Amino acid sequence: MAAKILANLIVMGSGILGRAVLQAYRKALENANKTGVANETIQNIRRVSKVMTEQEARQILGISEQSTWKEVLQKYDALFERNAKQGSFYLQSKVHRAKECLEAVYQGKGEGKG
Repeated sequence: MAAKILANLIVMGSGILGRAVLQAYRKALENANKTGVANETIQNIRRVSKVMTEQEARQILGISEQSTWKEVLQKYDALFERNAKQGSFYLQSKVHRAKECLEAVYQGKGEGKG
């Protein structure tokens, strides 16, 4: 009998707690939408995830601002092949994105594509 009462208390208590958590979550979303925090956060995530800066690209490839396009391509080839052999698709894609970013920079300087 005591076990049945205890089980009922646990079930009722978890239901009450669940509703309270859901209500708090809804209120937090409502407040975030009122202040614009939710939209700002989403925009920041989209902005950060798609754009690679020139500085980040240079850090990934391990080159300086004085490096020539030929040096960029040499570093790119070496890092791309190394990651292709060892199976890190994530690093390989970062290396490729870095090369694409710097390609635009060097084309603006008049150095060719290659």
